[in-house]
Amino acid sequence: MFRKVLIANRGEIALRILRACKTLGIKTVLVFSEADRYSLGVKYADEAFCIGPPQASKSYLNIPNIIAAAEISGADAIHPGYGFLAENADFAEVCESCGIKFIGPSSKVISLMGDKIAARKVMYEAGVPVIPGTFEPVEDEKKAISVAKDFGFPLIIKAAGGGGGRGMRIVKDEDGLKGALMIAKSEAEAAFNNGAVYIEKYIEGARHIEVQILGDGKGNVVHFYERDCSIQRRHQKLIEESPAIGIPKEVKEKLLESAVKGARAINYEGAGTLEFLLDKDNNFYFMEMNTRIQVEHPVTEMVTGHDLVKYQILIASGEEMPVKQEDIVQRGHAIECRINAEDPFNNFLPSIGTLKIFSLPGGPGIRLDTAIYNNIEILPYYDSLIAKLISWGLTREEAISRMRNALEEFLIEGVKTTIPLYLRIMEDKEYIKGNISINFLEERGFLNGERG
Repeated sequence: MFRKVLIANRGEIALRILRACKTLGIKTVLVFSEADRYSLGVKYADEAFCIGPPQASKSYLNIPNIIAAAEISGADAIHPGYGFLAENADFAEVCESCGIKFIGPSSKVISLMGDKIAARKVMYEAGVPVIPGTFEPVEDEKKAISVAKDFGFPLIIKAAGGGGGRGMRIVKDEDGLKGALMIAKSEAEAAFNNGAVYIEKYIEGARHIEVQILGDGKGNVVHFYERDCSIQRRHQKLIEESPAIGIPKEVKEKLLESAVKGARAINYEGAGTLEFLLDKDNNFYFMEMNTRIQVEHPVTEMVTGHDLVKYQILIASGEEMPVKQEDIVQRGHAIECRINAEDPFNNFLPSIGTLKIFSLPGGPGIRLDTAIYNNIEILPYYDSLIAKLISWGLTREEAISRMRNALEEFLIEGVKTTIPLYLRIMEDKEYIKGNISINFLEERGFLNGERG
């Protein structure tokens, strides 16, 4: 078991990792920027090191400073959380070369799955269904037109080296193909320093379903069932839930089997997710793999009762697979709402300021993951996520009811948040019926105050 773990992150995920380490009796080291000097993570960690100014590029993305903190503190492992350096193969490789255990997969696996084209090839060869599309970069309009003839419109152009909606363009006809290709390549180069893009068939009305897996790097892989992440804006997830409702049993079983098969094909170590699109006819297709713990992991923890972050640490320390597949059972239903400091009725404009009131919800089946407290200042340097509100119930109806109650109890003053949007969604008749897709917000008029 590790003696000391350095946490290379901030906010609620830093606290989440810190708590898992304390459960295991492991000392913690937290690195922080000057903006986070008074954060709860700094308060609760055994040691804390300032690694730079507020800008992420000079602190949380500063690999030399993070490694220096690990060496000075004597940390024998680094947990990257999610975001920042969590899927940075170079960072994982530096950790490996310095004899510091990176809590996650190897740098080779991160690099492989970080290249979306290479990931498609690996999964296809492993027998996992992939979205019809190219297995090579699309360099010019001529090749794009050829692809369009093979697969037909609509198509989607995607960056090979990234995600999060950047370098991604939906194309509905040939007239828009050239411009979309140029923009996607330019965005991909700017965002990921990699202008390579590929093209897939765009699946209209699809649901975004992901499968949580855990591997020990020795060929053993288990799944923790699926999550529905369909409610999103510009490819950024807002609401997640588990189980995904309305999927036929035999389809779900094949989906879970495919995720395990895909993870086993790359001898995966640690926690990760395989992301799929599910079409209207219940055909599923692999999109990409996230080689880290995810924002929405509490949803899975609520319905299975397993501590995924603790398992990450155990596996990284060399322990055997801490759980067997037959011991992982879904119970009840869980929903997570990402509470962002944004104005959902003004084009999701980020909101900054000082929290004057931060009064937390409670009650049966309610979990809140946050590092925010009264009078803290919300700054513009980082992601707008300030809290994750999770509800659990024996049924989906109970989980929705508890989420609605918790949202009403959650008082935040000083910045605008996405809470009002979620309250309206929880009351929407189509959401309650489970009629959701990746286009739900647009189709139901929830963007820019259309239902305000």
